[in-house]
Amino acid sequence: MPLSQDKKRNILTTIYLFISLFGAFSQSTNSKEIDKYKKICKEYIFRDYQGMFKEPKGVLTYPYITPGSRTYSSQLWDWDSWFTGIALEQILLETGDPKKKAEGLKYQQGCVLNFLNYQRWGWIPILISHDSPAPEKYCPENPHIVNKHKPMLAQQAAFIVKQNGGDAKWLDDKFEDLQFFVNHYINHQKHKETGLYFWMTDEGIGVDNDPATFYRPNKSSANIFLNCLMYKELLAMDYLCKQLNRNEIGTFYAREAQELKEAIQKNCWDEWTGYFYSCDLNLLPIQTPNKPWSLHSGNPRTYSCLIQRIHSFTGFMAMWAGIATPEQAKRMVSNHFRDSATLNCNYGIRSLSKLEKMYDVRATGNPSSWLGPVWGISNYIVFRGLANYGYNEEATEMAHKTILLFGKDFEKTGNLHEYYLPDSGEPVLNKGFQNWNYLVINMMAWLDKKNVVAEF
Repeated sequence: MPLSQDKKRNILTTIYLFISLFGAFSQSTNSKEIDKYKKICKEYIFRDYQGMFKEPKGVLTYPYITPGSRTYSSQLWDWDSWFTGIALEQILLETGDPKKKAEGLKYQQGCVLNFLNYQRWGWIPILISHDSPAPEKYCPENPHIVNKHKPMLAQQAAFIVKQNGGDAKWLDDKFEDLQFFVNHYINHQKHKETGLYFWMTDEGIGVDNDPATFYRPNKSSANIFLNCLMYKELLAMDYLCKQLNRNEIGTFYAREAQELKEAIQKNCWDEWTGYFYSCDLNLLPIQTPNKPWSLHSGNPRTYSCLIQRIHSFTGFMAMWAGIATPEQAKRMVSNHFRDSATLNCNYGIRSLSKLEKMYDVRATGNPSSWLGPVWGISNYIVFRGLANYGYNEEATEMAHKTILLFGKDFEKTGNLHEYYLPDSGEPVLNKGFQNWNYLVINMMAWLDKKNVVAEF
């Protein structure tokens, strides 16, 4: 016997009510779970963070910051010290002790000054240990063909200056060394045809085995990760010049930044898929024919690079750096952030899309794997980009997933790890790797509407 319209309506109402109640219950349970793991993260982090501050030792003549694990316990790394320092400043802010916060900045200054001590011909190493060779012996025979410290040293210095209310006096005597470093990128790693920056080799690139660069020919990879870092580095140089009353020099860096932003928009944005990618520069030069007819002379190439549609989290660097337009950001969030078949996963963002043929989440330490595992730093970068563009719901999702990831690891092992399986959240490698993972504290501050310490 067919149901009457009233009975159908009553049944549907009951179903909708059940769904609503179940949703509310799930939300409530999830909120309790988030609160639980926030507390666990804070307990472990606030108990442990001081071990990442190191006093001068050997060639490291200034205090500095380490990633915090046994593996890296006496080493100063480039982007590790920068992002870790941001997390540590958030922690020190929340202790409520201004004296401790000021002391923390001295360790950040020490990171910058230790690296600048090693500047030779514009080259600065990616890593310095307390027992590293002296600068003259550490510098490679030809510093113009190998990778160096990633372009974030000026950003780290600018962050410290802003935290100090604009006081850059501590940097004045070393600013020339910083200029040599940034100018080395401009003079030796900028592709003339595109205006993009390239890696010298595939070694020491941060995102170790990013397929856009890994095992690619030397000087062929205009990686989106590198170019977004360089854009912010140039802006930081302009800011520092202003603070040091070197405005004319700052104008040069501001112009370079604007030109790079335009180059990234022109070459790295893909209108087809709505995402930013790295570019391949490995093209043969256009030859001027020396006879009436030669191969390709009727229609030589009119493009200067080839876009690499390799779907990595690094495309979101364009939102983190403020390069993406609002319209581009909207497409990136809709088409890529929300897609669980590619990048979005249970515990944040995959470092490489699950649909890429190179996807691989096995443990590797040399290089560390960025072929799919979840990293704390990629979660944070995507979170920061979303928050910067006003995607608060999505930023909240990233913060919650990161809190669950690290809270469960603390609960189970009492430590954090270098990277994790995307779907289960199980740790993969390097127990005791605190480092930039502590940026989860900055995410919590954002969730709780507290003052948030953020990078320059």
